[in-house]
Amino acid sequence: MEPRQSQPTDYGRFVIHIVKRMTQQSSAIDQVMLRRAIGLASSYLVTDTSTNSEHGIQTWSTGFHRLVDIMVVLHSRGELELETVNEASKACSECWSVAGTWRGMEDCRQGVKEVAAKLKKLLDEPHRRTYKGSKVYTPNS
Repeated sequence: MEPRQSQPTDYGRFVIHIVKRMTQQSSAIDQVMLRRAIGLASSYLVTDTSTNSEHGIQTWSTGFHRLVDIMVVLHSRGELELETVNEASKACSECWSVAGTWRGMEDCRQGVKEVAAKLKKLLDEPHRRTYKGSKVYTPNS
């Protein structure tokens, strides 16, 4: 009997599944579930790239970008919660660390930069360190 071949993980596909499930149950985006999905970004960075060396960086990046795009929509509707912004900031920090620590993942830092740039546009001007007047998570703060 041959050992079963495990399927590669795919953060992009996972995000689609989660959003589909959320929106079937309610027309609103459940930000608790959204935060859980965002919190898995660094884990999926490791698993997507290690189980799919050819396309793992792309599947991880796609998933992370999709989640932040949902945040942008929530922000434009005035529904985005500070806790969700904080979770995304933590996820960026964790992914940045993972990408710099694991060999072969240096290219993932570009994806983190892109996500962080989208998030930064949501923050209060002029310093972009708060969201709706409340301090946003930053590493070492």
